[in-house]
Amino acid sequence: MLCVAGSPVPGRKVAATDAGQSEPYAAGMTIIRFPDPESEKRGLGCLIGRFSFKSWANGQTVVPDEAPGFLARGGFHFSVEGPATYEKIAPLRNPPATAVQ
Repeated sequence: MLCVAGSPVPGRKVAATDAGQSEPYAAGMTIIRFPDPESEKRGLGCLIGRFSFKSWANGQTVVPDEAPGFLARGGFHFSVEGPATYEKIAPLRNPPATAVQ
């Protein structure tokens, strides 16, 4: 696994969408999953300082569209689960509310 030092940090466009639409949650964001925790640790370590990302305990990670290409060039193995739509991200971000009595 190769992590190229000094690689430029690409810019990314962020555009919020309405809650009812199936457009990308943030323009240019993709959901990926690494095959195992060790690969995830190395891959995310390589992304630090180059790309913004968010990972969850279920193994999903949201990265800018440019990040999978960067990881692939570095020899990292991962699967692409698709664009980061509101419907896919909202349940991860907002756990169900607890009942108040």
